[in-house]
Amino acid sequence: MLKIGEFSRLAFVPVKTLRYYDDIGLLKPVHVDQWTGYRYYSVEQLPRLNRILALKGLGLSLEQIGQLLDDDLPAEQIRGMLRLKRSEIQQRLREEQARLDYVEARLLLIEQEGKMSDYEVVLKPVASIRAAAMRGTSQDMEHIPEMLGRLFGELIGYVQQNGGRFTETPPAGITIYHNMECEPLELEVALGVTNGLQGNDRVTVYELPAIPQAATTVHRGAFSGLPAANHAVFQWIEANGYTIVGPSREVNLYYEPNADPSRYVTEIQVPVAKR
Repeated sequence: MLKIGEFSRLAFVPVKTLRYYDDIGLLKPVHVDQWTGYRYYSVEQLPRLNRILALKGLGLSLEQIGQLLDDDLPAEQIRGMLRLKRSEIQQRLREEQARLDYVEARLLLIEQEGKMSDYEVVLKPVASIRAAAMRGTSQDMEHIPEMLGRLFGELIGYVQQNGGRFTETPPAGITIYHNMECEPLELEVALGVTNGLQGNDRVTVYELPAIPQAATTVHRGAFSGLPAANHAVFQWIEANGYTIVGPSREVNLYYEPNADPSRYVTEIQVPVAKR
C-alpha cells in the first residue's frame, strides 16, 4: 500500500484533490488507519484514477463521472451525455468566436480612427410599443429638422385634443427613417400612447413592432451631433459582420423644447442580423 503522498506523486495528482475525491466517494482509499487517519492507496487504483482524469478532461462533472464509473450505464446513455457535452462546448466556441470577432473589429476601428470611438454600440432587443404616428417626406437632409418639428407638433396636438395619454411625460418622440436613399426622404414620427386613442387620415395608432436585435448607441447633446452617432453605429455594423434588416430609429430619451440642447439624450436603434 502507498501513503497518500506517495500515491499523489505516482499519479501526479495533488493530495488535496485525492482527499476531495475521497470525501465525495469518487475514489476511496483502500485503507484508512483508525488511529492516525492516514489514507493508503493501491497501485491497482491507478486505472480508476486515470479514468476519472480522462473523463474530467472531456468536461464532464464529477457527479457525471461518478455515474459513469459506478452505475454501469448503458452505452446509449453514455453517448447521450457526451453528445450533450459536445453541444455545450460547441456553443462556448461560438460565443468565444463572436467575442474574438468583436475584439478584432474594435482593434480595426481604433487603427482606422487612431482613438477609441466616442460611442459604445450595444446589441439588444427593443420591445414593441403602442404608438400614435404620422408620416412625412422631406426633399433633402437639410429640411428634415423643420419637418420633424412640424410633425411632432401636430402629433402631440392631436393626441392631447382627442383625449389621448402619453406613456411618458414629456412624451419620448421616436423618429423612424423609412427611406433615406433617394429623394424625397420618407420618415415617420411616433409617440407612445396608453389608451384607446383612435387615428384618422393623418394619424395612425398601431403597435410599433419590436426589434429582435438592434445595434444601439446613446448620443448626449444637440441633435446636430446625431450624424456622427449614426456613423459610429453603421461603422460598427459593417466591422462586426452584421447587416441592416429594417428602418433605423432615433428615440428621444430626454428632450424638452426649452432645455439646454447639451442635455438632450437620444438613442439610435438599428435592426440588424448576423451576415
